[in-house]
Amino acid sequence: MKKPRLRIKQSQSTFAEGNARWTNLDLDPVPLHKRKWGPLSFIAYWISDAFNAATWQFASSIIAVGLSWRESLGIVALSFFIISFVISANGAVGAIYHVPYIPIVSRVVLALFWFAIQNVNGANAVRAMVGAIWPGFLAMPNRIPEREGITSNGMVAYLIYWVVQFPFLCLRPDRLRWLFVVKSVVVPVAWIAILVWAFVAEGGGGMFEQRVTVHGAQYSWVFSASMNSVLGNYATLSVNQESDFSRYSRVSPKWQLLYIPTLPLIFTFISFIGISASSAGQSRYGAPIPWDPIAHLSNWSSRACRFFGALSFALASLGVNISANSISAANDLTALFPRYISLRRGQVLCGVISWCLVPWRILASADSFLNFMSAYAVFLGPMAAIMLWDFWVVKRRKYDTLALYQAQNPVYWYTWGVNWRAVVAFLVGVGPNLPGLVHSVNAGVRVGVGLHPYQFGWLLGFVGTSVVYVVLSGGGAVMAEEVYGEGSVKDGSGL
Repeated sequence: MKKPRLRIKQSQSTFAEGNARWTNLDLDPVPLHKRKWGPLSFIAYWISDAFNAATWQFASSIIAVGLSWRESLGIVALSFFIISFVISANGAVGAIYHVPYIPIVSRVVLALFWFAIQNVNGANAVRAMVGAIWPGFLAMPNRIPEREGITSNGMVAYLIYWVVQFPFLCLRPDRLRWLFVVKSVVVPVAWIAILVWAFVAEGGGGMFEQRVTVHGAQYSWVFSASMNSVLGNYATLSVNQESDFSRYSRVSPKWQLLYIPTLPLIFTFISFIGISASSAGQSRYGAPIPWDPIAHLSNWSSRACRFFGALSFALASLGVNISANSISAANDLTALFPRYISLRRGQVLCGVISWCLVPWRILASADSFLNFMSAYAVFLGPMAAIMLWDFWVVKRRKYDTLALYQAQNPVYWYTWGVNWRAVVAFLVGVGPNLPGLVHSVNAGVRVGVGLHPYQFGWLLGFVGTSVVYVVLSGGGAVMAEEVYGEGSVKDGSGL
């Protein structure tokens, strides 16, 4: 009997010569014939990524803490205007050199957990879909103990969602463009229909009449904390946009600038839909504002509307889970174990591990763990800052591509494999946020004014790390001499 092949096919390119243990076909720079992502592909990707339940709830949740709908939409727009610069700048590296980013073990863990949790969100949408077709499904007797955080019909819905999602985990990123295109058409149409209903049926509801209920210093801290929350939700993409998708670009890196005007517009518009639908739902059904869109549409009397509405959220969850979680985990697992893991195997492994993490129990009982997951942005802000300034200022937009694939190459080996400047800058960016992070995980720990830096932790970490890293690197002069030699300029972009 032939033994299964555990090792994957290794790269035969120049980048793997004498160094096969560090790369494979998925890690090599993307060859010209596989660079298929153009402007429309990236626009579809971002529309697809934006249309998900979290974006729907952004502004609505900000209103719940005391701000008005105007401030809420302003915070969303400002937050995405800021982070769009970071996404665009870091994405340009992949678009120029077509290489993946270095493995980040912490990002693997984060992506795995969020993938599992998003599976539950998708399963909730599937549960509503099946319930719309077969009402008896929602009345199915529950055989699972309440402490598990999931019902019998919820488990069936989770299995259905997981099985439907699995084939997409077997596709390489360059072959997922059509998924994002489909989602960028179907989901916006469905959600715009919900927006029209909100104004036709209830005139938008009463939420638009609400006023700000916090004032003075409290207003400032609530504003900062809300903006930090929005930034934190997409902090991951400010790091992984380079490695995951922009490397497949077939157009000029200047197209990355398209993100700066489009991301704020798209995300703010979706948040407006969420506000309108929640407000209209409160007026129509006389219940507390249903921030959860699935809870909102479950009140609809039309079974067809419930089905297609839930279908849009299931598709939204599927698209964002692939783009933001499974591919991120697969890229880093591939970089960590290139002999045994490819992008396909990495995504499949991500899907299998999602069962082991029992995410329904996490959502049901582990509030402190979810707070920590949301607070993870305080680490990603400094990471994004180091990536951005290392390329644009320190390395002066020049990377030696071949040296990136050679272990202990003096160009990027630094001091025993560690860039101490990056480590110091990272610690400076993260340090002030740690007291607030501890308090968010365990509210019983009193930190006093130490909570305030955490309330704008992403911005604080990003700015602090940026200044320290650039200063320690001598504004680029020190590192340029270490990497390329004094007075030399090396362009590694010629592939």
